[in-house]
Amino acid sequence: MKQFLFLIASILILSCDSDKKKSQTTLQTEKPNILLIVVDDQGYADFSPFEAHDETVSTPNISRLGKSGTIYTQAYVTAPVCSPSRAGILTGKNQFRWDKPASWGPGLPDDVKTLPEYLKEVGYHTIRIGKNDLGRNFHKNDVREYPLNHGYDEFLGFSAHAHDYWLNSQSIKERTPDPYGTSALLGPLMHNMGEKSYEEGYLTEIFTDESIEFLKRKHDKPFFLTLSYNAVHHLIHEVPKKYLDKYNVKEIPNYDPDSLVAFKNHKPGSYSAYYDKYSRIGDINTDDLRKYYLANLNCLDDNIGRILAAMQEEGLDKNTVIIFISDNGGSPLTGSNNAPLTAGKYSLWEGGIRVPMSISWQGHIDADKVENRYVSATDILPTLTKIAGVNVADEDIDGVDLLEPKQERLLVWKWQKTWAVRKGKWKLTNTKENHWKSEPSAQYIAPIRNDLTLKLFNIEDDPGERNDLVNDHPEIVKELETAYNKWCKANIK
Repeated sequence: MKQFLFLIASILILSCDSDKKKSQTTLQTEKPNILLIVVDDQGYADFSPFEAHDETVSTPNISRLGKSGTIYTQAYVTAPVCSPSRAGILTGKNQFRWDKPASWGPGLPDDVKTLPEYLKEVGYHTIRIGKNDLGRNFHKNDVREYPLNHGYDEFLGFSAHAHDYWLNSQSIKERTPDPYGTSALLGPLMHNMGEKSYEEGYLTEIFTDESIEFLKRKHDKPFFLTLSYNAVHHLIHEVPKKYLDKYNVKEIPNYDPDSLVAFKNHKPGSYSAYYDKYSRIGDINTDDLRKYYLANLNCLDDNIGRILAAMQEEGLDKNTVIIFISDNGGSPLTGSNNAPLTAGKYSLWEGGIRVPMSISWQGHIDADKVENRYVSATDILPTLTKIAGVNVADEDIDGVDLLEPKQERLLVWKWQKTWAVRKGKWKLTNTKENHWKSEPSAQYIAPIRNDLTLKLFNIEDDPGERNDLVNDHPEIVKELETAYNKWCKANIK
């Protein structure tokens, strides 16, 4: 009798679990869920779905994600640093349309519509977890740049360039002389219109835990989840010990506000001093820096694996569009590898603006496909709105459908005093590596020339930009320069 009752109970449990998964999927039959994963400063060669990736990288889950969909070998972001690049992803527009200085902080004007705003119009529940960085009005929740004020129903994360991975509590903030004293911060996370303090936990895992909790909710409408990790950004050495042990690097003590040590112009106990100390070659040598980076990336990959497993467990994997992208190229200061591309973050060389990217959707988007035609991060908005059935009438959208790349389209970039333009196989630029002074890590590939003169490259044949053809093709130089100036005159406010 006991065995019979146990059998009946087991059948009922399995039936309920099956019904749960079925209901989660059935509710989304008309519109798919959307998961946008944005990672921070991942190197081009550190994207394991690429055939020519760095073999020291261990990211089986990112590989699985890439294999389940289409990967893009020539995906570009709109800027070589996080704030303007993320504005381009969010709006489908080149952010220098409204940001004439082409600065670190483009902000978000009231009249520029965002992807979550479009999706909300057709019934999506929108949530952002992780980094929110549009370059202006950091740490404030009453501004346009704050997620709840540009289309997200919920937000948990931070609004700044970076955040300490370990120190996420109210108590550490209260003990710190300058919790907002640098481009990074520490302390509790912003949570909707308040804050949420974590006495323990690693930030990459916290973001994953909170995302899984959201995925496990009962969903009565399709959702748009933006999961914006701060990995693999500085502070690159902050990784759980099991990953440090795997790559044979030592633990570096976390910041201690009671320290009486002062660095450069910083006050004793300053978090800015700690951040600056460990965000460059010096106290961490270049060999160890690469190992810390790989450990950080491996941890990120494990957490992405947890997200994919939770989606499968909840029956959400078959009707969810997943886009994966890095916000800009790998940083020269973290041990990332952008090979074969020149330079990295902070410049308009290919290493700064060509990034890892993939899209997947079971049964709808080709799996195990490599797309070699060039695309843009601005394409994310028109692609997802089209999938969701949104009518985007804005003629100033710079993106096109990711699933229908246009090989001869014009792409333009403006970053401070530098600019670039691409059409077809040709790229013209005056880029100069001029935004950081620290020694780069060993993986960095230096430019062939570091000045503001014009340079012309056949990017199809020479993705590493080693052969300047500016003197060989004056007619192409003129054509591209004219096209760039014409675009700017017509579109920049």
